[in-house]
Amino acid sequence: MTSFPWRASLRLAALAAASWAVAGCTAVSLGSIDTIRNAVRGDPDVHPTAATVAAEPYYQLEVESSSGSAILLLASVQGDLQGWYGHDGQAVFLRHGVLVRTIGLDANLDHVAFDGGDPFATGLQHVQAATEYRRVLDWSPGYRYGINAVAHLEPKELENVEILGQVHRLRRYDERVRADGAGFDVTNRYWVDPADGFIWKSRQHVAPGQTLELIQLRPYREART
Repeated sequence: MTSFPWRASLRLAALAAASWAVAGCTAVSLGSIDTIRNAVRGDPDVHPTAATVAAEPYYQLEVESSSGSAILLLASVQGDLQGWYGHDGQAVFLRHGVLVRTIGLDANLDHVAFDGGDPFATGLQHVQAATEYRRVLDWSPGYRYGINAVAHLEPKELENVEILGQVHRLRRYDERVRADGAGFDVTNRYWVDPADGFIWKSRQHVAPGQTLELIQLRPYREART
């Protein structure tokens, strides 16, 4: 399996950003800049197992795209924003399990804002019926900023999801995001712990033509009620 189409020119920039993040967030960081360097030099062909994940001392997120997969390491936690960095300078930023920014993809998500309520912030375990709200999206390249999208979130059935040999009983949530003026009509999926709303797995559309699947291998997890 080949690696993501990350831009190699971002490698040093992302390393510098990760260095700053580690320096500023030592309580939940990787513990040492050497782990970031190892991630940047790492093998892009990943086949994680429970043993290989347990053998490493940091939080790990598997990210898959149509062109391959990579293991990203948690580099910073600033409030409710998590920064995950990986091979050749790729990075994703999550807020409550939702992708809010990416670095190094052919098409990137630069920013997300919620208008009319954010069900992810309050916890998806509280969403018992379909709900609607708005997202405002910024994409690059092309300076496609301020894209207004209507989002429709609906809880589905409980499903068994296996991660590293362990079966999790999770509720699936489907989120249709539609921006008619931008030709964007997609469905994101989230597999959620019904006890506290933690998103163990998701399939999210970053931008037109760009989808990522995220799997929490060793999550940084704060329980919410």
